[in-house]
Order: sequence, then structure tokens, then C-alpha cells
Amino acid sequence: MIPSYPYVSDDFLGQVRHCREKYGIGPVCYAANTDTGMLPGRDLNGDELFSAAMTDMESAHKLGCKVMRVQYLLGPAVLERLIPYAEMYDIKMGVEIHNPETPSTPAIQNYLKVIRESGSKHIGLIPDFGLLATAPNVPHWNRALAAGATWETLELAARLRVDNVPLDEAQKKLAEANVHPAVFGALQGMYGFVQFSRNPDYEGLASIVPYTFEYHGKFHWLDEYNREPSIPYEKILPIIKASDFSGYIMAEFENEADLDGYKMLKSFLAMEKKILDIHD
Repeated sequence: MIPSYPYVSDDFLGQVRHCREKYGIGPVCYAANTDTGMLPGRDLNGDELFSAAMTDMESAHKLGCKVMRVQYLLGPAVLERLIPYAEMYDIKMGVEIHNPETPSTPAIQNYLKVIRESGSKHIGLIPDFGLLATAPNVPHWNRALAAGATWETLELAARLRVDNVPLDEAQKKLAEANVHPAVFGALQGMYGFVQFSRNPDYEGLASIVPYTFEYHGKFHWLDEYNREPSIPYEKILPIIKASDFSGYIMAEFENEADLDGYKMLKSFLAMEKKILDIHD
């Protein structure tokens, strides 16, 4: 979205200021990209990741953002090194918790240890609600059906995933069942960034609220009743409402089916307001 990323040009800054004046709203969170693979032959080391994060922080400050999303590949040690600069710029750096990670997985617990022990109010977490999915992604499912897959074979793929059958074994079982090739594409998503579980980590989500700066309201599709079939918002949002969280839930629409994004956003906001009992 920023043509000069990771730097903010004066021209882009002018556009942002114009929109702020015209619409009365401006940027809240700067989404930094922790890209460890920028060099051929090796990953970036800690010093290089620190330098890149500093550039992102300066850009966030220039735009007036008070929150900066960093990705978990940054590493707890680098996050800790950034604390004095985050405090200087008064920017809260939140590590994104994205599927397949959850608040209770080792990688996130390592971050949480640093966050707690530092005592700083400027490093924390930003959960993506997609990590609490309980059912397959509807656009992926529908795309496989349209390509020729059957409902029964997709259900078989979903059962293999929810039973934690290893991917290579699940692929072998589906091949033995002679399923349509489209089923394998849907299965890959189920083992990737659209995983789901019978037992979402609600307890983990509640435990990290004091260290959370923002939430990513992930959604893929909403039905005519403003329901997201794969992510149980009716259970997620009450956890946030019952806490003392003060911040934003950013709507994050993964438009994988070429849908009307504006219509989907309106449905998502209507769903949130109903669950949270918010009246205009």
C-alpha cells in the first residue's frame, strides 16, 4: 500500500494527511513485514532484522501510527532490543499471532516470556482471529466443489485435518480414495494458513488480553445472516468484551472469491455490533 515501502515519501505522507483532513480518520497501526529472505543464500541475522524493524518504526512514527504490527519471525531477542526505541517513539509493537500459531504454542510463549519479564508497555501481541477457526474455509471449499470435487471427499479431507493426521499421510489416504485433484488444493489450505480445530485456544486468548494492542478481525465470507461459518465470533468477541481491552479490532477481509468487499465489510461490522451489543 505504501509505494516507497519501507520508507514513507513526502508525497505519500501528503496523501495520508489529505485523507485525514477530508474523512477525519487516519492510520492506526503500521503493518511491518518481517522478511527474513531478502538476501540470496541465507536468512537475515538479528542485527539486520533489528535494522529493518527500526526503519519500519521510523516510518510508523512519520505516519502517526501508535501501534506497529511485527511478525513472529522477528524473534524475541530482537523484539527485546527494540524496547528503548519503541518507548522513545511511543509506539506499541505487537507480534502478530497468526494461524497455525496460537497463544499457547512455544513460539508465542517465548515472546510472552520476554514481554512479561521486560515490564515494558510498548511490546505485546496482536492476535489474528483466524487462529481460532473451527471449520474449513468456505471460499476454498466452494472453489473445490466448483472444480469437480464432491462434498463427501471434502468432508473426508476435513476429518483427516481435524484428527491431526500428518499431511503426507492424509494425501496418501485421499489418493487411495481416488479423489478429485481439487480436494488436494483444499487440503493444502487446511494444513496451511486456514487451519481449524475442534478445540480453539479460547483460554489462551483470554490469558494474553493484558498484553494485546490490537486484534485482526479475519473473515473470509459471511452468509445472509452476517455469520462467518469458519470463525466462531459469537464465542471470541465476548472474551474481548469481558476484558479491559481498549483498542481496535481491524477488519481483515481475505477476498478469495472475488466478492463485493464493501458488502462483506458492512456484514462483518453488523455481526460485530450485534454480538457486542453496540447500537448506533
